[in-house]
Amino acid sequence: MVFDTRLLTGVGVMAAVTEAGNFARAAEMLGLTPSGVSRAVARLEARVGVRLFDRNPREVCLTEEGRRFHAQVMPLLAGLEEAASEAAGAAAVVRGRLRVSVDPWFARMVLASRLQEFLQRYPLLSVDFSTSNYREEMMAGFDVAVRFGPPDASSLITRKLLDTRVVTVAAPTYLERHGEPRSPHDLVHHEGLLFRDPQTGLPFPWEFHRDGELVQVKVSSRLVLDDPSVAVSACLAGLGIFQSLAVGLAPFLSAGDLVQLLPEWSEELYPLYAYHPSRQLPPAKVRAFLDFVREIAQNPGSA
Repeated sequence: MVFDTRLLTGVGVMAAVTEAGNFARAAEMLGLTPSGVSRAVARLEARVGVRLFDRNPREVCLTEEGRRFHAQVMPLLAGLEEAASEAAGAAAVVRGRLRVSVDPWFARMVLASRLQEFLQRYPLLSVDFSTSNYREEMMAGFDVAVRFGPPDASSLITRKLLDTRVVTVAAPTYLERHGEPRSPHDLVHHEGLLFRDPQTGLPFPWEFHRDGELVQVKVSSRLVLDDPSVAVSACLAGLGIFQSLAVGLAPFLSAGDLVQLLPEWSEELYPLYAYHPSRQLPPAKVRAFLDFVREIAQNPGSA
């Protein structure tokens, strides 16, 4: 079958329109006229047989079919870009735009404060950064996604970045008022701060692991949260006891702002995985990001 090169051109225009948000800005990016962009999109829609964009005078946005098509073709475009760089002898050069989707906990507690270091290390790279803890279509428009929890069965390539302990913490002000629990079962008499599991919509259950023993505790709580910054702030304010991922808490623990409770019951580990499209060798920019994330995660000051 002879490949229709107009299809590749149309996909490139589609990617520009999706990023720009309308035909006029996409035309500026591509050096075309808005009518030329509109015609290219129309030809692509005719070629694939579906409407890819909803249009109005101010902006255009992907249809449901357009989002699925965009998610499938973006990794292919990235692969072509990387192949072109490699053919030019620049495979080791970290450049271009990196689109990442990162779990909010890791993004806010660890990565955000180190992004400047990453950008300084790779001055030819720009980053399109998004936070999300959902996994449905998590690769749509992204080069790499980072999520906590065991990996899903999929065609994506996975790479474990770290294992972090699950710890139980409280502020000194809370412990002064309510005392310190001496066993997991003591927690039934305390106020807990619950964190919502994005996959189930329900609060994570509290578990305690020691020497192969597992204890589950039903904790009383009047506050359920789904934002890591808010959860840690509430704990720091003395609103209750919080069961948390250890990664990112080191500064609060070393300063004495938080106190770890029941440390002998904190043997549970929770993994952080990176996902990228199935490909023999990920682009240099993806490899650089994954190596940087592993580096900062293993830094004692951040975990």
